[in-house]
Amino acid sequence: MAIDWNHFTPLASLAGGALIGLAAALFVLLNGRIAGISGVLGGLLVPTRGDIAWRLAFVLGLVGAPLVYLQFAPLPVPQIDAGTGTLVLAGLLVGVGTRYGAGCTSGHGVCGLSRLSPRSLVATAAFMAAGFATVFVVRHILGW
Repeated sequence: MAIDWNHFTPLASLAGGALIGLAAALFVLLNGRIAGISGVLGGLLVPTRGDIAWRLAFVLGLVGAPLVYLQFAPLPVPQIDAGTGTLVLAGLLVGVGTRYGAGCTSGHGVCGLSRLSPRSLVATAAFMAAGFATVFVVRHILGW
């Protein structure tokens, strides 16, 4: 494996991670809620009175952030080495996993680990192991 030095951005990655951590910490401190995306979206699908505005603002912020970024720099072009069927299947599996795991990568991996939650540690280890295993099987065994 070789490092692509042209696309190696440790400072930008560190800054992005720090901003995510700061946003998650502020969200729990100011609202008393975990910034787990699956929970935020799930609450919009089954709305509770008085609980819609902040969820909608959260999602609009996620969608609007790239538009703000676009005012200062061009958006990076993603390279996805998978077909539509694979992406749909992967999305469905992630959705099922977030329901069974009672949370997603942001809820468990960012917020749960920072709160030293044992359940989040197990969940994060499980989805990381599943991701590693999937990449290994798909790339090295199946050769896709």
